[in-house]
Amino acid sequence: MKNKIATEIAGVFKIELFHVGDDRGSFTKVFHGPSMKDWELPFELAESYFSVSQKGVVRGMHFQIPPEDHEKIVYCNTGKLNDVLLDIREDSPTFGKSISLPLGGSDRYAVYVPKGIAHGFEVLEDNTMMTYLVSSAHAPECDKGILWNSFNHDWETQNPTLSQRDQEFPSFENFKTPF
Repeated sequence: MKNKIATEIAGVFKIELFHVGDDRGSFTKVFHGPSMKDWELPFELAESYFSVSQKGVVRGMHFQIPPEDHEKIVYCNTGKLNDVLLDIREDSPTFGKSISLPLGGSDRYAVYVPKGIAHGFEVLEDNTMMTYLVSSAHAPECDKGILWNSFNHDWETQNPTLSQRDQEFPSFENFKTPF
């Protein structure tokens, strides 16, 4: 991990990853605990997983509520996507703000997502793989979301493929935040 770059949402950072390549291929370091400590970004890995999605899929907007809320580090292994983040922390100076960060392709970036940020993404290429590192294990009773098109964000994907679960989330306006 080479560098952290502030975004327009308080506490969310784009992380430039260490990457080298040669005739054999390439090597990318996606997590380095000492860098996280130096940057004062709390993170202790509890679980990791990945998803593979096709162009036109929207996943989100997901988060876990207390007591199982967590930080995330996300990155796109293959393909391209727009990573979408929404601040749902009531006391945050950026409460209600959303941003989109392009990930994948030839870039080598991850995104640090603190507690209280709803996270999702829209897939721009077939067979796009997104990897998640999270600081607490999945807890179904704390796994929540906000309806993808209910907040001020201009999605590139107009008629996305969504899971039934993601379609049934409450709107941002009707969501009572615990953060």
